[in-house]
Amino acid sequence: MMCSTSSTTEDFLTVAWERVRGNKGARSAGVDRLTPASITGDAETVAFLGQVRDQLKSRTFVPLPVRERMIPKPGSSKLRRLGIPTAMDRMVQASLLLVLEPIFEADFKPVSYGFRPRRRAQDAIAEIHALGTRNYHWVFEADIAACFDELAHSAIMERVRARIVDKRVLALIKAFLKAGIMSGDGTVRESEAGTPQGGILSPLLANIALTVLDAHFCAKWDAHLTSQRRDAHRKRGGATYRIVRYADDFVIMVAGTKAHADALWDEVAAVIAPLGLRLSAEKSRVCHLDEGFDFLGFRIQRRRRKGTNKMSVYTYPSKKALLSIMAKVRALTKRARHHGLADLLGRLNPVEGTSSWSC
Repeated sequence: MMCSTSSTTEDFLTVAWERVRGNKGARSAGVDRLTPASITGDAETVAFLGQVRDQLKSRTFVPLPVRERMIPKPGSSKLRRLGIPTAMDRMVQASLLLVLEPIFEADFKPVSYGFRPRRRAQDAIAEIHALGTRNYHWVFEADIAACFDELAHSAIMERVRARIVDKRVLALIKAFLKAGIMSGDGTVRESEAGTPQGGILSPLLANIALTVLDAHFCAKWDAHLTSQRRDAHRKRGGATYRIVRYADDFVIMVAGTKAHADALWDEVAAVIAPLGLRLSAEKSRVCHLDEGFDFLGFRIQRRRRKGTNKMSVYTYPSKKALLSIMAKVRALTKRARHHGLADLLGRLNPVEGTSSWSC
């Protein structure tokens, strides 16, 4: 597909298919009603892989619209839009991811944590916790309104073209962005903007576009590289900023004043506007670390340590995350009421894993 030898292409497709088949969404169907999990047996798999390979080789592959599915947002009555690609489209996207991810990983800044190899939400929380102990006490909590729905295709492709010159790869990415969306009643609408949540490539494409935020605030940091320069800058009434981003969720920690944090409203808006994005006025806010804030399922707050006058930063699961875990436990134990203890513990172990980390 993207390499010079057919054997290498076969290897890419095989690995991509193994990842698609092993994904938790393998039982979800796209508009063709074919699920990856339904393709079983060596002969059927070989035939399917051969069909994909031949279409890519002859350049006749055309992605189908994604199937729109509305699912509840965690801990909310609101719905989130998913776009489910076909089994073949998922396989091609997974192949593209194998090629593109190592290239862009070399460019991504360490301030970005979401949907990246060997990086977790806990790493982002640990960084915020550390910054809170180093006088970064004002926080700009940012929420991008409908990020995956409104990302400008031109902004995505511009940044991809800066690193990728293979016209076949660029054409495939653009085709996926423009593939369209089929709603529940069977009508298909064009994809004018955005990259569907549910697509294998979507998190990477969003990260590629949102690196403009990382670069902007890392440049501000690089302007005062040493601690002496940063201290002198603050004494002159300036501030220093550190962004911590997990996909489209991010906070900017400020070592300065509330006025410095308030000024970020306009600054961030100006950075993301060329991407076709805007801040949510209802969900974005400025707060002090003593007030505390929730991020990625954790509560981060500075308060007085019991029995002392010393202020410490505490990190623990947020109330919303705890309610979600409790709901999962109730649902699992209700369904497994007549099962043995070993089976019940096996069902609860994945839930325990989501709640076992805190600072």
